[in-house]
Amino acid sequence: MDIRHMYQSFALEYLEADHYEARRHRNTYFELVFVLEGEGVQIINDHRLHYTRNKLFVIFPEDTHDFEIHSTTRLCFIRFNREHLRTMGQEWLRQLEFIFNHHHHLPGCVLVNTADKPLVRAIAEAMLRERESEAPHRDEVLAQLLNTLIVVAARNIRLMAPLPGRKDLQGTASALLHYIHEHIAEPEALRAEKIAAHCHISPGYISEYFKSKTGLSMQEYIMNYRMKLVETRLRYTDMQVSEIVDELGFSDASHLHRLFRKHSGMAPGAFRKSLGND
Repeated sequence: MDIRHMYQSFALEYLEADHYEARRHRNTYFELVFVLEGEGVQIINDHRLHYTRNKLFVIFPEDTHDFEIHSTTRLCFIRFNREHLRTMGQEWLRQLEFIFNHHHHLPGCVLVNTADKPLVRAIAEAMLRERESEAPHRDEVLAQLLNTLIVVAARNIRLMAPLPGRKDLQGTASALLHYIHEHIAEPEALRAEKIAAHCHISPGYISEYFKSKTGLSMQEYIMNYRMKLVETRLRYTDMQVSEIVDELGFSDASHLHRLFRKHSGMAPGAFRKSLGND
């Protein structure tokens, strides 16, 4: 299987084809694939996902990827790596939490908000035009358009992402999950009675209700989610452990070290070193 690398922080490619020689590969970077025209099948991690115009797919570094073309197809590939994510800052990173932590549950195209399809198309077409431009600050404009596209994808994933192993989260369960995500850095707000009051559930019943919907206890889910957020920051930013402690509401660095070692089997610094470079 091919392993494909990218040595700049982001890149753009346009492909128009009637036929494609199937060759399964894995990238070491992130890839957004927007379908401008055509019909066929995206193959991501052995899942066959039908594509037509105005569909957007998110492909992660660990994903295997291939596609089949059934009719003349025009594709826009937008690629970026960890170095680009590090330039985006913490506010941008918060917008990406749903991509990082829920992408493996996504059933193909991420554009569930119909109104976003023409927006994403306009951004992709603008990026392709800008790529051919000789105008000043071209790379800066491309980077800003890419950031906007990433956040639009994150917004759509926020609308569709289920809990691990469950496809039926609606109403109260969805509101409960959203509340936990929004207050993950506020330990006081995550006490069972606070969550129960927000979701209008009896404090004595909320733990049982949560486990019936997720298969996890509420505290297990909260801890797992916090550890995923720590992983995201270690993997995609240059934040110091002390900064992560402050942002995510840990009592101190030793508290974070102890919990993260239990979660991953290694200290935060060792985890970051184990990632290597793109």
